[in-house]
Amino acid sequence: MTGENLCMRLLRTSHLAPSLVVTVVGFLLAITIWPFGSALIIAAAIFSGQLCVGWTNDLVDLESDRLQNRADKPLAIGSISVLTVRTSAIVIGVLCIPLSLFGPLGFRGGSVHLLGVGCGLSYNFYFKRTQFSPLPFIIAFAALPSAIVLSKNHSVPFWLISAGGLFGVAAHFANVVKDMERDRDAGLRGLPQILGTRASLLIAGVALLIISLLLANHTHLWIPVAVSALAVLLLFVAPIKFAFPLVMGLAIADVAILVSRISL
Repeated sequence: MTGENLCMRLLRTSHLAPSLVVTVVGFLLAITIWPFGSALIIAAAIFSGQLCVGWTNDLVDLESDRLQNRADKPLAIGSISVLTVRTSAIVIGVLCIPLSLFGPLGFRGGSVHLLGVGCGLSYNFYFKRTQFSPLPFIIAFAALPSAIVLSKNHSVPFWLISAGGLFGVAAHFANVVKDMERDRDAGLRGLPQILGTRASLLIAGVALLIISLLLANHTHLWIPVAVSALAVLLLFVAPIKFAFPLVMGLAIADVAILVSRISL
């Protein structure tokens, strides 16, 4: 196994796409109140936390993924070792702490960011198997913009906290639907699995629409509403596998609109 192949397999184990989306969203928010270099350090702190959560997720789900013959999971098919992933998760998790607390986020913002990372880990180890599975997503996604605003000792607007939490709801319910039946067969009973596919898509769609109304109110643009309405329509007519990418794409679009119109 070459170093390059090992690196790529390690990245695939990290849930790289959503990790990058969350990092880009954080960077776009940070660049509105911090110089470019400081925003990059904030992005590094966010990315390190996302990697730790992603690697831990696959470590926790290893036996379940093996039973389900998940060929898309490097750990499940043995193309990367448990030791490698576990060591990587520990190292990057430890690195995330000083990046958060002693970088531009500062102690207040860094502590809130680490709260979000902790929520991601709590989801992996416990909440994903309970009816309270959305709770870590709500807190973690609300913590991301809050940490960045707090890094400048500004008060966090309630609408921004609400929008972040609602994106957490949409992301959770949209992400689960593609594996709904497989999760149920494996005995996973989070709230989306309890409610079913159509209800989960409906909840994600309503969350997206409320977010768009919050953004429209603060940007004085109705583009977010139109884009969200289209995304909600696609949630129900496009193949299930596109539900989560739609939500993540909308998150980037909404944040781009937000930072182009107003200051945090």
